[in-house]
Amino acid sequence: MPQVIRDGLNYVSDSIKQFDLAPENEKESFSEIVNDALFQYGLKVIGLAILMGIFMYFMRQTIIVVSRLVEYDLRKDLFAHYEKLDTAFFKRNKTGDLMARITEDVSKVRMYLGPAILYGLNLTTLFIVVISAMLNVSVKLTLWTLLPLPFLSISIYVVSSLIHKKSELIQIQLAKLNSISQEVFSGIRVVKSYNKENQFVDHFDDACQDYKNKSMDLARINALFFPLMILMIGISVAITVYVGGLEVSKGNISYGNIAEFIIYVNYLTWPFTSVGWIASIIQQADASQKRINDFLKTEPSIKNPVNGTKINSAKIEFKNVSFVYPDTGIKALKNINLTINPGEKIAIIGKTASGKSTMADLLLRMYDTTEGDIYIGDQNIKDLELKDLRDKIGYVPQDVFLFSDTIENNIKFGVPEASLESVMANAKYASIHREIDQLPEKYETKVGERGVTLSGGQKQRVSIARAFLKNPDILILDDCLSAVDATTENEVLSYLNEVIQDKTALIITHRAYGLLNFDKVIVLDEGNIVEMGSHEELMDSKGQYFEWFEQQNHDFEIHER
Repeated sequence: MPQVIRDGLNYVSDSIKQFDLAPENEKESFSEIVNDALFQYGLKVIGLAILMGIFMYFMRQTIIVVSRLVEYDLRKDLFAHYEKLDTAFFKRNKTGDLMARITEDVSKVRMYLGPAILYGLNLTTLFIVVISAMLNVSVKLTLWTLLPLPFLSISIYVVSSLIHKKSELIQIQLAKLNSISQEVFSGIRVVKSYNKENQFVDHFDDACQDYKNKSMDLARINALFFPLMILMIGISVAITVYVGGLEVSKGNISYGNIAEFIIYVNYLTWPFTSVGWIASIIQQADASQKRINDFLKTEPSIKNPVNGTKINSAKIEFKNVSFVYPDTGIKALKNINLTINPGEKIAIIGKTASGKSTMADLLLRMYDTTEGDIYIGDQNIKDLELKDLRDKIGYVPQDVFLFSDTIENNIKFGVPEASLESVMANAKYASIHREIDQLPEKYETKVGERGVTLSGGQKQRVSIARAFLKNPDILILDDCLSAVDATTENEVLSYLNEVIQDKTALIITHRAYGLLNFDKVIVLDEGNIVEMGSHEELMDSKGQYFEWFEQQNHDFEIHER
């Protein structure tokens, strides 16, 4: 295109000279010939611009679109890998850092795969083609024209580095603002009950002030970017016009070459400007890809066996099982030996941190035993397929979790194809149906993030209904009635007798259950089984269970009065 414009301007220059020398009677026809020629030059410029746009479109389709597809695949791979990792990994790492890898880090890698490669290729090809064309016209003018551009690249690199550093500080401060907001929103009841609104307003204001100051620093540096670029381009154009004018006066180049060179300068401006930006993208992508690679190399400690088998019986055996939490070093269980026959109902009681929930985690293979083995049926739990193991177990944890979805979808989470009738039946077993039925949208009611619109007891009972609907061979209820009143608890337990009569059930609790006839009660203390037997046997032995049961009955009688 610059060469067509050069030829057009040279044609105009030559035509003006010929026009002045032409006879008066030929000037009109000469003007028509010049106009036709200029129109053809114009069409050529438009055609070349369209052709350039078409090639740019296909170049972006090839590189930018592929980078988006790679980003899509990488995010899927990262998410899939997150789901493979064990519970210990998520306890060791902060949620914000895990989110950053799948969002910020992947985006920075995409910027390298897309824009960095695109503009890198653009820079290389344009540099070779344009510099060759410029040198072919005039070596001297080329050197003078390009003189400011390296300074432009260096300046942009320095400014981009400063922008990158300031941006990182702003991201860190923004994360702090988000953390403060999240904590206040999550704990708004505590904040209000302690009258600490003003204190948190001041705390948030200080963080906002810091964010504002950092943002202003970035704005000042950003303000240098375009003026600096325009200044360097202006200097380059001024040099081109001045030196080019001298060369024209000497007859070394034509008027059209000056216009040609000015267009070349504009062609080269963005590639030279992007050198610093590309270098910054590559540095960021390198750091991000390293973080992604380190994460993808993280192996889960809980692995699915290569030739895993399926559960053939609901019999559970703990053989000399001990467990130490890997991150804290706390020994939660010590030499546990226990046999639970299919269909038995077992109550596991004990003080806080006695190891009750740890037993549930080991049965679900959230962790593996430190010593000893667990058998389900006649198979070591480590030889069972993880999917089959967890499909056969219904689990209601202490810290119940509901998804931001409808009540119906939360209950049938484990069985997505379940009918509404089945959902309602199991909600009745969990003593939550009446309360759901009174809601305006009934089972279509959205429960909000983490089930925030429901009370603690309602969330527990929705989770129990979810476990019942799964119809598992083994049911584990981990202190899942702690947030309900005694009347509701009795309703749930009366249904429990019917629902789990043919299931192996472990009920972890702090409370004495009167309606459920347990086959065995296990008393844990500091990771040891200190008592085990039926309710009558333990009451006769007058041990810890006897004291615990009598104390609970005493407290209940006082409460009733």
